[in-house]
Amino acid sequence: MGKDIIIRIGGEGGEGVISAGDMLAQASARAGLEVLTFKTFPAEIKGGYAMYQFRVSAEEILSHGDTFNIVVVFNAEAYEVNKGLLKPGNVLVYDGPDAGIDPKPIEGVVQYAVPMTKISKVDLSSPISKNMVALGAVVQLFSFPMDSLVELVRNKFRKKGEEIVNINLKALEAGAEYVRSNIKKSDRFIVHPTKPEGDAILLSGNEAIGLGALVAGCEFFSCYPITPATEIAIWLAKHLPKTNGIVVQAEDEIASLGHVIGASYAGAKAMTGTSGPGLDLMTELLGFASMAELPLVIADVQRGGPSTGLPTKSEQSDLFLAARGGHGDFPRIVLAAATIEDCFYLTVDAFNLAEKYQMPVIILSDGSLAFRTEKIKRPDLAKLNIMNREVYSGNGEFKRYEITDSGISAVSLPGQPGGQYIATGLEHSETAAPKYSPDYHAMMTEKRFRKIENIEDEYAASEYDGNGDEDIGIISWGLTQCSVREAVKRCREKGLKVSALYPRMVFPVPVKAIRKFASSVKKVLMPEVNYQGQFAELVRAHAGINPIRYDIYGGLPFTPEQIEAKIKEVI
Repeated sequence: MGKDIIIRIGGEGGEGVISAGDMLAQASARAGLEVLTFKTFPAEIKGGYAMYQFRVSAEEILSHGDTFNIVVVFNAEAYEVNKGLLKPGNVLVYDGPDAGIDPKPIEGVVQYAVPMTKISKVDLSSPISKNMVALGAVVQLFSFPMDSLVELVRNKFRKKGEEIVNINLKALEAGAEYVRSNIKKSDRFIVHPTKPEGDAILLSGNEAIGLGALVAGCEFFSCYPITPATEIAIWLAKHLPKTNGIVVQAEDEIASLGHVIGASYAGAKAMTGTSGPGLDLMTELLGFASMAELPLVIADVQRGGPSTGLPTKSEQSDLFLAARGGHGDFPRIVLAAATIEDCFYLTVDAFNLAEKYQMPVIILSDGSLAFRTEKIKRPDLAKLNIMNREVYSGNGEFKRYEITDSGISAVSLPGQPGGQYIATGLEHSETAAPKYSPDYHAMMTEKRFRKIENIEDEYAASEYDGNGDEDIGIISWGLTQCSVREAVKRCREKGLKVSALYPRMVFPVPVKAIRKFASSVKKVLMPEVNYQGQFAELVRAHAGINPIRYDIYGGLPFTPEQIEAKIKEVI
Protein backbone atom coordinates (compact mmCIF):
# COMPACT_ATOMS: atom_id res chain seq x y z
CA MET A 1 0.00 0.00 0.00
CA GLY A 2 1.32 3.43 -0.82
CA LYS A 3 0.95 6.39 1.48
CA ASP A 4 -2.80 6.29 1.00
CA ILE A 5 -5.47 5.22 -1.46
CA ILE A 6 -8.52 7.19 -2.56
CA ILE A 7 -11.38 5.13 -3.94
CA ARG A 8 -14.47 6.61 -5.59
CA ILE A 9 -17.68 4.70 -6.25
CA GLY A 10 -20.17 6.26 -8.65
CA GLY A 11 -23.62 5.20 -9.78
CA GLU A 12 -27.29 6.02 -9.77
CA GLY A 13 -29.04 7.06 -6.58
CA GLY A 14 -30.78 3.95 -5.25
CA GLU A 15 -28.17 1.49 -6.60
CA GLY A 16 -26.52 1.13 -3.20
CA VAL A 17 -23.50 3.31 -3.92
CA ILE A 18 -23.58 4.97 -0.48
CA SER A 19 -24.21 1.79 1.52
CA ALA A 20 -21.46 -0.07 -0.36
CA GLY A 21 -19.01 2.73 0.39
CA ASP A 22 -20.08 2.89 4.03
CA MET A 23 -19.46 -0.81 4.54
CA LEU A 24 -16.07 -0.70 2.84
CA ALA A 25 -15.06 2.27 4.98
CA GLN A 26 -16.22 0.56 8.18
CA ALA A 27 -14.37 -2.63 7.30
CA SER A 28 -11.20 -0.60 6.72
CA ALA A 29 -11.56 1.19 10.05
CA ARG A 30 -12.06 -2.11 11.84
CA ALA A 31 -8.85 -3.32 10.24
CA GLY A 32 -6.98 -0.51 11.98
CA LEU A 33 -6.68 1.86 9.02
CA GLU A 34 -7.34 5.59 9.05
CA VAL A 35 -10.46 6.40 7.04
CA LEU A 36 -12.05 9.63 5.80
CA THR A 37 -15.09 9.66 3.55
CA PHE A 38 -16.70 12.19 1.22
CA LYS A 39 -20.03 11.69 -0.48
CA THR A 40 -22.40 13.61 -2.70
CA PHE A 41 -25.79 12.51 -3.90
CA PRO A 42 -28.83 14.00 -5.63
CA ALA A 43 -31.76 15.52 -3.76
CA GLU A 44 -34.13 13.03 -5.38
CA ILE A 45 -35.03 9.83 -3.48
CA LYS A 46 -34.04 7.71 -6.49
CA GLY A 47 -32.04 8.49 -9.61
CA GLY A 48 -29.33 11.00 -10.43
CA TYR A 49 -25.60 10.62 -9.95
CA ALA A 50 -24.45 9.55 -6.49
CA MET A 51 -20.81 9.40 -5.45
CA TYR A 52 -19.02 7.94 -2.45
CA GLN A 53 -15.32 8.57 -2.03
CA PHE A 54 -13.15 7.35 0.77
CA ARG A 55 -9.51 7.77 1.57
CA VAL A 56 -7.77 5.00 3.48
CA SER A 57 -4.28 5.13 4.91
CA ALA A 58 -2.04 3.70 7.59
CA GLU A 59 -1.14 7.32 8.45
CA GLU A 60 -3.07 10.39 9.56
CA ILE A 61 -5.49 11.75 6.94
CA LEU A 62 -6.03 15.52 6.85
CA SER A 63 -8.60 15.91 4.06
CA HIS A 64 -10.65 14.05 1.48
CA GLY A 65 -7.84 14.58 -1.03
CA ASP A 66 -7.62 15.91 -4.56
CA THR A 67 -9.03 13.15 -6.74
CA PHE A 68 -9.18 9.35 -6.84
CA ASN A 69 -6.72 6.53 -7.46
CA ILE A 70 -9.43 3.95 -8.09
CA VAL A 71 -12.88 4.61 -9.50
CA VAL A 72 -15.67 2.03 -9.50
CA VAL A 73 -18.53 2.93 -11.86
CA PHE A 74 -21.92 1.26 -11.66
CA ASN A 75 -23.40 2.78 -14.82
CA ALA A 76 -22.65 4.77 -17.96
CA GLU A 77 -23.43 8.14 -16.34
CA ALA A 78 -20.88 7.51 -13.59
CA TYR A 79 -18.30 6.65 -16.23
CA GLU A 80 -19.05 9.81 -18.21
CA VAL A 81 -18.78 11.97 -15.07
CA ASN A 82 -15.42 10.51 -14.07
CA LYS A 83 -13.64 9.54 -17.29
CA GLY A 84 -12.08 12.98 -17.72
CA LEU A 85 -10.38 12.61 -14.35
CA LEU A 86 -8.64 9.33 -15.20
CA LYS A 87 -4.86 9.73 -15.24
CA PRO A 88 -1.95 7.33 -15.73
CA GLY A 89 -1.66 5.17 -12.64
CA ASN A 90 -5.42 5.17 -11.97
CA VAL A 91 -7.63 2.09 -11.95
CA LEU A 92 -11.10 1.89 -13.50
CA VAL A 93 -13.46 -0.88 -12.35
CA TYR A 94 -16.68 -0.90 -14.36
CA ASP A 95 -19.87 -2.88 -14.93
CA GLY A 96 -19.18 -4.83 -18.08
CA PRO A 97 -18.76 -6.03 -20.66
CA ASP A 98 -22.16 -5.61 -22.27
CA ALA A 99 -23.63 -3.28 -19.65
CA GLY A 100 -23.65 -0.05 -21.62
CA ILE A 101 -20.18 1.11 -20.59
CA ASP A 102 -17.54 0.99 -23.28
CA PRO A 103 -14.40 2.69 -21.96
CA LYS A 104 -11.72 3.64 -24.43
CA PRO A 105 -8.17 2.54 -23.53
CA ILE A 106 -6.22 5.27 -21.74
CA GLU A 107 -2.44 4.85 -21.56
CA GLY A 108 -1.38 4.05 -18.02
CA VAL A 109 -4.93 3.46 -16.75
CA VAL A 110 -5.71 -0.11 -15.67
CA GLN A 111 -9.25 -1.21 -16.52
CA TYR A 112 -11.11 -4.13 -14.98
CA ALA A 113 -14.53 -5.20 -16.30
CA VAL A 114 -16.75 -6.97 -13.76
CA PRO A 115 -20.24 -8.02 -14.97
CA MET A 116 -22.01 -6.65 -11.89
CA THR A 117 -25.47 -6.46 -13.47
CA LYS A 118 -25.23 -9.86 -15.15
CA ILE A 119 -24.07 -11.65 -11.97
CA SER A 120 -26.70 -10.05 -9.73
CA LYS A 121 -29.60 -10.13 -12.21
CA VAL A 122 -29.03 -13.38 -14.14
CA ASP A 123 -26.81 -15.61 -11.98
CA LEU A 124 -28.30 -14.68 -8.59
CA SER A 125 -31.77 -13.44 -9.65
CA SER A 126 -31.25 -10.50 -7.29
CA PRO A 127 -30.77 -7.23 -9.22
CA ILE A 128 -30.67 -5.16 -6.00
CA SER A 129 -27.52 -6.94 -4.86
CA LYS A 130 -25.45 -5.41 -7.66
CA ASN A 131 -23.61 -3.22 -5.16
CA MET A 132 -22.60 -6.32 -3.16
CA VAL A 133 -21.17 -7.93 -6.31
CA ALA A 134 -19.14 -4.77 -6.91
CA LEU A 135 -18.04 -4.73 -3.29
CA GLY A 136 -16.86 -8.34 -3.47
CA ALA A 137 -14.85 -7.56 -6.61
CA VAL A 138 -13.22 -4.50 -4.99
CA VAL A 139 -12.38 -6.45 -1.84
CA GLN A 140 -10.71 -9.18 -3.89
CA LEU A 141 -8.88 -6.80 -6.21
CA PHE A 142 -7.36 -4.60 -3.52
CA SER A 143 -7.19 -7.00 -0.53
CA PHE A 144 -9.66 -5.30 1.78
CA PRO A 145 -10.47 -7.41 4.88
CA MET A 146 -13.24 -9.80 3.75
CA ASP A 147 -13.95 -11.12 7.27
CA SER A 148 -14.90 -7.67 8.54
CA LEU A 149 -17.08 -7.07 5.52
CA VAL A 150 -18.95 -10.36 5.97
CA GLU A 151 -19.64 -9.44 9.59
CA LEU A 152 -20.90 -6.00 8.54
CA VAL A 153 -23.22 -7.52 5.93
CA ARG A 154 -24.66 -9.89 8.53
CA ASN A 155 -25.23 -7.01 10.97
CA LYS A 156 -26.75 -4.71 8.35
CA PHE A 157 -29.30 -7.19 6.98
CA ARG A 158 -29.98 -9.32 10.08
CA LYS A 159 -33.27 -7.58 10.83
CA LYS A 160 -34.50 -8.35 7.30
CA GLY A 161 -34.12 -12.09 7.78
CA GLU A 162 -31.68 -14.87 7.00
CA GLU A 163 -32.71 -15.06 3.34
CA ILE A 164 -31.69 -11.44 2.73
CA VAL A 165 -28.44 -11.96 4.60
CA ASN A 166 -27.61 -14.99 2.50
CA ILE A 167 -28.34 -13.40 -0.87
CA ASN A 168 -26.09 -10.46 -0.03
CA LEU A 169 -23.30 -12.77 1.15
CA LYS A 170 -23.68 -14.79 -2.06
CA ALA A 171 -23.41 -11.61 -4.11
CA LEU A 172 -20.33 -10.55 -2.18
CA GLU A 173 -18.66 -13.90 -2.79
CA ALA A 174 -19.75 -13.98 -6.45
CA GLY A 175 -17.99 -10.67 -7.10
CA ALA A 176 -14.85 -11.89 -5.37
CA GLU A 177 -14.92 -15.23 -7.20
CA TYR A 178 -15.30 -13.53 -10.58
CA VAL A 179 -12.10 -11.58 -9.93
CA ARG A 180 -10.24 -14.68 -8.72
CA SER A 181 -11.23 -16.67 -11.81
CA ASN A 182 -11.17 -14.07 -14.56
CA ILE A 183 -8.96 -11.09 -13.74
CA LYS A 184 -5.19 -10.88 -13.54
CA LYS A 185 -4.32 -7.99 -11.25
CA SER A 186 -2.00 -5.48 -12.91
CA ASP A 187 -2.25 -2.37 -10.70
CA ARG A 188 -0.16 -1.39 -7.67
CA PHE A 189 -2.86 -0.81 -5.06
CA ILE A 190 -3.00 -3.20 -2.11
CA VAL A 191 -4.56 -2.46 1.26
CA HIS A 192 -2.57 -3.71 4.23
CA PRO A 193 -4.60 -3.83 7.44
CA THR A 194 -2.74 -2.68 10.53
CA LYS A 195 -3.28 -3.45 14.19
CA PRO A 196 -6.80 -2.30 15.15
CA GLU A 197 -6.89 0.48 17.73
CA GLY A 198 -9.11 -0.27 20.69
CA ASP A 199 -9.72 3.35 21.57
CA ALA A 200 -10.97 4.59 18.19
CA ILE A 201 -14.54 5.07 16.95
CA LEU A 202 -15.98 5.73 13.49
CA LEU A 203 -18.50 8.57 13.37
CA SER A 204 -20.15 10.90 10.89
CA GLY A 205 -20.21 14.63 11.57
CA ASN A 206 -23.89 14.57 12.48
CA GLU A 207 -23.39 11.60 14.80
CA ALA A 208 -20.48 13.38 16.46
CA ILE A 209 -22.67 16.43 17.13
CA GLY A 210 -25.28 14.14 18.69
CA LEU A 211 -22.65 12.45 20.83
CA GLY A 212 -21.24 15.82 21.90
CA ALA A 213 -24.69 16.97 22.94
CA LEU A 214 -25.23 13.82 24.96
CA VAL A 215 -21.89 14.19 26.74
CA ALA A 216 -22.50 17.90 27.41
CA GLY A 217 -25.67 16.99 29.30
CA CYS A 218 -28.33 17.76 26.69
CA GLU A 219 -31.71 16.81 28.12
CA PHE A 220 -34.06 18.05 25.41
CA PHE A 221 -33.85 18.13 21.62
CA SER A 222 -36.54 19.36 19.26
CA CYS A 223 -36.26 19.80 15.51
CA TYR A 224 -38.05 19.71 12.18
CA PRO A 225 -36.35 17.31 9.73
CA ILE A 226 -34.20 18.97 7.10
CA THR A 227 -31.32 17.81 4.93
CA PRO A 228 -28.45 17.61 5.80
CA ALA A 229 -29.13 17.95 9.56
CA THR A 230 -31.72 15.22 10.15
CA GLU A 231 -29.18 12.57 11.15
CA ILE A 232 -28.51 14.52 14.36
CA ALA A 233 -32.12 13.97 15.38
CA ILE A 234 -32.07 10.33 14.30
CA TRP A 235 -28.97 9.67 16.38
CA LEU A 236 -30.33 11.50 19.44
CA ALA A 237 -33.73 9.81 19.12
CA LYS A 238 -31.91 6.52 19.52
CA HIS A 239 -29.59 7.51 22.34
CA LEU A 240 -30.96 10.51 24.29
CA PRO A 241 -33.82 8.53 25.91
CA LYS A 242 -31.17 6.26 27.48
CA THR A 243 -30.22 9.21 29.70
CA ASN A 244 -33.87 10.15 30.32
CA GLY A 245 -33.66 12.88 27.72
CA ILE A 246 -36.48 13.82 25.35
CA VAL A 247 -36.53 14.17 21.56
CA VAL A 248 -39.47 15.92 19.86
CA GLN A 249 -40.21 16.23 16.15
CA ALA A 250 -41.88 19.63 15.87
CA GLU A 251 -44.33 20.78 13.20
CA ASP A 252 -41.80 23.31 11.87
CA GLU A 253 -38.55 25.05 12.76
CA ILE A 254 -40.26 27.92 14.58
CA ALA A 255 -42.00 25.49 16.90
CA SER A 256 -38.83 23.48 17.45
CA LEU A 257 -36.88 26.51 18.71
CA GLY A 258 -39.91 27.49 20.79
CA HIS A 259 -39.79 24.05 22.41
CA VAL A 260 -36.09 24.47 23.09
CA ILE A 261 -36.60 27.91 24.67
CA GLY A 262 -39.33 26.51 26.92
CA ALA A 263 -37.14 23.59 27.97
CA SER A 264 -34.25 25.94 28.72
CA TYR A 265 -36.55 28.19 30.79
CA ALA A 266 -37.46 25.07 32.78
CA GLY A 267 -33.78 24.46 33.48
CA ALA A 268 -32.92 21.83 30.87
CA LYS A 269 -29.93 21.90 28.58
CA ALA A 270 -31.66 22.11 25.23
CA MET A 271 -30.76 22.01 21.55
CA THR A 272 -32.13 22.00 18.03
CA GLY A 273 -30.59 21.04 14.71
CA THR A 274 -31.37 22.58 11.34
CA SER A 275 -29.99 23.91 8.08
CA GLY A 276 -30.09 27.36 6.44
CA PRO A 277 -33.81 27.55 5.56
CA GLY A 278 -34.67 26.39 9.07
CA LEU A 279 -32.34 28.89 10.69
CA ASP A 280 -34.06 31.61 8.64
CA LEU A 281 -37.34 30.75 10.32
CA MET A 282 -35.78 30.64 13.77
CA THR A 283 -34.28 34.11 13.74
CA GLU A 284 -37.13 35.88 15.56
CA LEU A 285 -36.99 33.38 18.41
CA LEU A 286 -33.21 33.57 18.33
CA GLY A 287 -33.59 37.21 19.34
CA PHE A 288 -36.14 36.24 21.98
CA ALA A 289 -33.71 33.74 23.54
CA SER A 290 -30.98 36.38 23.67
CA MET A 291 -33.37 38.97 25.16
CA ALA A 292 -34.62 36.44 27.75
CA GLU A 293 -30.98 35.36 28.37
CA LEU A 294 -31.76 31.66 28.02
CA PRO A 295 -29.00 29.17 27.16
CA LEU A 296 -29.56 27.00 24.09
CA VAL A 297 -27.62 25.43 21.25
CA ILE A 298 -28.48 25.42 17.54
CA ALA A 299 -26.57 23.12 15.19
CA ASP A 300 -26.79 24.61 11.69
CA VAL A 301 -25.60 22.12 9.08
CA GLN A 302 -25.07 24.38 6.09
CA ARG A 303 -26.12 23.45 2.57
CA GLY A 304 -26.00 25.31 -0.72
CA GLY A 305 -28.50 28.13 -0.97
CA PRO A 306 -30.38 30.41 -1.18
CA SER A 307 -33.96 29.10 -0.85
CA THR A 308 -34.16 25.32 -1.32
CA GLY A 309 -30.89 25.63 -3.20
CA LEU A 310 -28.67 22.54 -3.10
CA PRO A 311 -30.13 20.41 -0.27
CA THR A 312 -27.54 17.64 -0.53
CA LYS A 313 -24.51 19.78 -1.34
CA SER A 314 -22.18 21.82 0.78
CA GLU A 315 -21.47 25.52 1.27
CA GLN A 316 -20.16 27.90 3.92
CA SER A 317 -22.83 30.48 3.26
CA ASP A 318 -24.89 30.70 6.48
CA LEU A 319 -22.27 32.70 8.38
CA PHE A 320 -23.87 36.10 7.80
CA LEU A 321 -27.22 34.65 8.90
CA ALA A 322 -25.76 32.99 11.99
CA ALA A 323 -23.79 36.07 13.00
CA ARG A 324 -26.24 38.79 12.01
CA GLY A 325 -29.65 37.22 11.48
CA GLY A 326 -32.49 38.76 13.48
CA HIS A 327 -33.87 42.19 14.25
CA GLY A 328 -32.45 44.54 16.81
CA ASP A 329 -29.15 44.34 18.65
CA PHE A 330 -28.50 41.08 20.43
CA PRO A 331 -25.45 38.93 21.11
CA ARG A 332 -24.90 35.32 20.15
CA ILE A 333 -21.87 33.09 19.76
CA VAL A 334 -21.06 31.20 16.56
CA LEU A 335 -18.61 28.29 16.45
CA ALA A 336 -17.50 26.44 13.31
CA ALA A 337 -16.53 22.77 13.12
CA ALA A 338 -13.80 21.62 10.74
CA THR A 339 -13.48 17.92 11.51
CA ILE A 340 -15.42 15.05 13.05
CA GLU A 341 -13.54 15.62 16.32
CA ASP A 342 -14.56 19.27 16.14
CA CYS A 343 -18.19 18.27 15.74
CA PHE A 344 -17.93 16.44 19.04
CA TYR A 345 -15.76 18.81 21.09
CA LEU A 346 -17.25 22.07 19.77
CA THR A 347 -20.74 20.82 20.58
CA VAL A 348 -19.58 20.30 24.16
CA ASP A 349 -18.06 23.80 24.04
CA ALA A 350 -21.30 25.20 22.60
CA PHE A 351 -23.30 23.91 25.55
CA ASN A 352 -20.69 25.19 28.02
CA LEU A 353 -20.63 28.65 26.44
CA ALA A 354 -24.43 28.78 26.28
CA GLU A 355 -24.66 27.90 29.96
CA LYS A 356 -21.91 30.29 31.02
CA TYR A 357 -23.10 33.32 29.06
CA GLN A 358 -26.83 32.47 29.05
CA MET A 359 -27.38 33.06 25.37
CA PRO A 360 -27.86 31.15 22.10
CA VAL A 361 -24.79 29.45 20.68
CA ILE A 362 -24.80 28.32 17.06
CA ILE A 363 -22.45 25.61 15.88
CA LEU A 364 -21.89 25.62 12.11
CA SER A 365 -21.20 22.40 10.25
CA ASP A 366 -21.91 21.68 6.57
CA GLY A 367 -23.26 19.01 4.27
CA SER A 368 -19.89 17.45 3.49
CA LEU A 369 -18.90 17.26 7.14
CA ALA A 370 -22.34 16.02 8.14
CA PHE A 371 -22.15 12.92 5.94
CA ARG A 372 -18.42 12.36 6.16
CA THR A 373 -17.28 9.52 8.38
CA GLU A 374 -13.91 9.40 10.04
CA LYS A 375 -12.16 7.37 12.67
CA ILE A 376 -11.37 9.45 15.74
CA LYS A 377 -9.75 8.72 19.07
CA ARG A 378 -12.34 7.79 21.67
CA PRO A 379 -12.92 10.92 23.82
CA ASP A 380 -11.69 10.80 27.39
CA LEU A 381 -14.84 11.99 29.13
CA ALA A 382 -13.06 12.37 32.46
CA LYS A 383 -11.02 15.24 31.01
CA LEU A 384 -14.03 17.21 29.79
CA ASN A 385 -15.20 20.22 31.75
CA ILE A 386 -19.00 20.38 31.74
CA MET A 387 -20.44 23.74 32.79
CA ASN A 388 -23.86 24.65 34.15
CA ARG A 389 -25.63 27.98 34.34
CA GLU A 390 -25.44 30.14 37.47
CA VAL A 391 -28.58 29.43 39.48
CA TYR A 392 -30.18 31.65 42.12
CA SER A 393 -29.05 30.54 45.58
CA GLY A 394 -32.42 31.19 47.21
CA ASN A 395 -30.96 33.79 49.54
CA GLY A 396 -31.67 37.51 49.27
CA GLU A 397 -33.73 39.41 46.73
CA PHE A 398 -33.84 37.72 43.32
CA LYS A 399 -33.21 39.97 40.35
CA ARG A 400 -33.24 37.83 37.23
CA TYR A 401 -31.61 40.52 35.12
CA GLU A 402 -29.44 42.09 37.80
CA ILE A 403 -26.84 44.47 36.42
CA THR A 404 -23.43 42.92 37.09
CA ASP A 405 -19.86 43.66 36.02
CA SER A 406 -19.78 40.48 33.93
CA GLY A 407 -23.26 41.00 32.53
CA ILE A 408 -24.19 37.54 33.81
CA SER A 409 -26.94 37.25 36.42
CA ALA A 410 -28.27 34.16 38.17
CA VAL A 411 -31.28 32.36 36.75
CA SER A 412 -33.97 30.64 38.80
CA LEU A 413 -35.85 27.45 38.04
CA PRO A 414 -39.64 27.31 37.85
CA GLY A 415 -41.09 26.65 41.30
CA GLN A 416 -37.99 27.79 43.11
CA PRO A 417 -39.10 29.79 46.22
CA GLY A 418 -38.39 33.46 45.72
CA GLY A 419 -37.27 32.92 42.15
CA GLN A 420 -40.46 33.92 40.35
CA TYR A 421 -39.96 35.99 37.20
CA ILE A 422 -41.49 36.38 33.77
CA ALA A 423 -39.32 35.87 30.71
CA THR A 424 -40.72 37.74 27.71
CA GLY A 425 -39.36 39.46 24.65
CA LEU A 426 -40.13 42.85 26.17
CA GLU A 427 -37.36 45.09 27.38
CA HIS A 428 -37.28 44.88 31.15
CA SER A 429 -35.89 45.96 34.47
CA GLU A 430 -33.57 43.94 36.70
CA THR A 431 -36.62 42.12 38.13
CA ALA A 432 -37.99 41.32 34.65
CA ALA A 433 -40.80 43.88 34.85
CA PRO A 434 -41.42 45.60 31.49
CA LYS A 435 -39.38 48.82 31.21
CA TYR A 436 -39.20 50.80 27.99
CA SER A 437 -37.34 53.94 28.97
CA PRO A 438 -34.24 54.92 26.97
CA ASP A 439 -32.08 54.47 30.06
CA TYR A 440 -33.28 50.90 30.69
CA HIS A 441 -32.97 49.81 27.08
CA ALA A 442 -29.42 51.17 26.91
CA MET A 443 -28.51 49.64 30.28
CA MET A 444 -29.89 46.20 29.43
CA THR A 445 -28.45 46.18 25.90
CA GLU A 446 -25.03 46.93 27.35
CA LYS A 447 -25.53 44.21 29.99
CA ARG A 448 -26.34 41.59 27.34
CA PHE A 449 -23.32 42.47 25.20
CA ARG A 450 -20.98 42.88 28.20
CA LYS A 451 -21.14 39.12 28.76
CA ILE A 452 -18.97 38.42 25.72
CA GLU A 453 -16.72 41.49 25.74
CA ASN A 454 -13.77 39.37 26.88
CA ILE A 455 -14.77 36.05 25.37
CA GLU A 456 -11.64 35.85 23.25
CA ASP A 457 -9.56 35.87 26.43
CA GLU A 458 -11.82 33.36 28.15
CA TYR A 459 -12.23 30.83 25.34
CA ALA A 460 -9.47 29.35 23.15
CA ALA A 461 -11.05 30.73 20.01
CA SER A 462 -8.30 30.03 17.47
CA GLU A 463 -5.42 27.69 16.68
CA TYR A 464 -2.20 29.14 15.29
CA ASP A 465 0.22 27.16 13.11
CA GLY A 466 3.39 29.02 12.20
CA ASN A 467 6.69 30.59 13.26
CA GLY A 468 5.80 34.26 12.91
CA ASP A 469 7.88 35.18 9.87
CA GLU A 470 6.05 33.60 6.93
CA ASP A 471 5.49 35.11 3.52
CA ILE A 472 1.81 34.23 3.48
CA GLY A 473 -0.73 33.43 6.15
CA ILE A 474 -4.04 31.64 5.61
CA ILE A 475 -7.12 32.20 7.74
CA SER A 476 -9.72 29.51 7.24
CA TRP A 477 -12.80 28.31 9.04
CA GLY A 478 -15.01 25.25 8.95
CA LEU A 479 -14.34 22.28 6.70
CA THR A 480 -12.02 24.33 4.47
CA GLN A 481 -9.43 24.04 7.25
CA CYS A 482 -8.86 20.37 6.35
CA SER A 483 -7.73 21.11 2.80
CA VAL A 484 -5.74 24.11 4.04
CA ARG A 485 -3.86 21.94 6.56
CA GLU A 486 -2.85 19.49 3.84
CA ALA A 487 -1.93 22.28 1.40
CA VAL A 488 0.17 24.06 4.05
CA LYS A 489 2.00 20.80 4.78
CA ARG A 490 2.72 20.25 1.07
CA CYS A 491 3.90 23.85 0.59
CA ARG A 492 6.25 23.67 3.56
CA GLU A 493 7.75 20.43 2.21
CA LYS A 494 8.54 22.43 -0.94
CA GLY A 495 10.24 25.18 1.03
CA LEU A 496 7.48 27.78 1.01
CA LYS A 497 6.98 29.88 4.15
CA VAL A 498 3.31 29.53 5.01
CA SER A 499 1.43 29.88 8.28
CA ALA A 500 -2.22 29.43 9.18
CA LEU A 501 -4.81 30.57 11.69
CA TYR A 502 -7.82 28.33 12.33
CA PRO A 503 -10.60 30.14 14.24
CA ARG A 504 -12.99 27.87 16.14
CA MET A 505 -15.17 30.85 17.07
CA VAL A 506 -16.16 32.88 14.02
CA PHE A 507 -18.46 35.29 15.81
CA PRO A 508 -17.70 37.40 17.75
CA VAL A 509 -14.76 37.68 15.38
CA PRO A 510 -11.54 36.80 17.26
CA VAL A 511 -10.06 40.22 16.50
CA LYS A 512 -6.98 40.02 18.71
CA ALA A 513 -5.75 36.73 17.24
CA ILE A 514 -6.45 37.83 13.68
CA ARG A 515 -4.68 41.19 13.99
CA LYS A 516 -1.65 39.53 15.61
CA PHE A 517 -1.60 36.88 12.89
CA ALA A 518 -1.96 39.43 10.08
CA SER A 519 0.92 41.48 11.45
CA SER A 520 3.20 38.41 11.36
CA VAL A 521 2.87 37.71 7.62
CA LYS A 522 3.26 39.67 4.41
CA LYS A 523 -0.07 38.63 2.92
CA VAL A 524 -3.27 37.10 4.26
CA LEU A 525 -5.29 34.66 2.14
CA MET A 526 -8.84 33.63 3.07
CA PRO A 527 -10.41 30.72 1.14
CA GLU A 528 -14.14 30.15 1.65
CA VAL A 529 -16.91 28.13 0.02
CA ASN A 530 -19.29 31.03 -0.62
CA TYR A 531 -19.65 33.84 -3.14
CA GLN A 532 -19.45 36.81 -0.81
CA GLY A 533 -16.34 35.86 1.17
CA GLN A 534 -18.49 36.08 4.28
CA PHE A 535 -15.84 35.57 6.94
CA ALA A 536 -13.39 37.76 5.03
CA GLU A 537 -16.00 40.54 5.10
CA LEU A 538 -16.51 40.13 8.87
CA VAL A 539 -12.74 40.13 9.39
CA ARG A 540 -12.41 43.26 7.27
CA ALA A 541 -15.16 45.01 9.22
CA HIS A 542 -14.10 43.97 12.71
CA ALA A 543 -10.32 43.54 12.53
CA GLY A 544 -9.61 46.20 9.93
CA ILE A 545 -7.40 44.05 7.71
CA ASN A 546 -7.78 43.52 3.99
CA PRO A 547 -7.30 39.80 3.15
CA ILE A 548 -6.97 38.30 -0.31
CA ARG A 549 -10.20 36.41 -0.93
CA TYR A 550 -10.45 33.04 -2.64
CA ASP A 551 -14.10 32.06 -2.99
CA ILE A 552 -15.59 28.97 -4.64
CA TYR A 553 -19.32 28.21 -4.75
CA GLY A 554 -20.04 25.05 -6.74
CA GLY A 555 -21.50 23.03 -3.87
CA LEU A 556 -18.27 21.12 -3.24
CA PRO A 557 -15.49 21.72 -0.71
CA PHE A 558 -11.96 22.81 -1.60
CA THR A 559 -9.34 20.23 -2.51
CA PRO A 560 -5.81 20.62 -1.11
CA GLU A 561 -4.61 21.00 -4.71
CA GLN A 562 -6.77 24.10 -5.19
CA ILE A 563 -5.42 25.72 -2.01
CA GLU A 564 -1.82 24.83 -2.87
CA ALA A 565 -2.16 26.33 -6.35
CA LYS A 566 -3.61 29.56 -4.91
CA ILE A 567 -0.80 29.85 -2.35
CA LYS A 568 1.78 29.57 -5.14
CA GLU A 569 -0.11 32.15 -7.19
CA VAL A 570 -0.33 34.67 -4.36
CA ILE A 571 3.04 34.24 -2.64
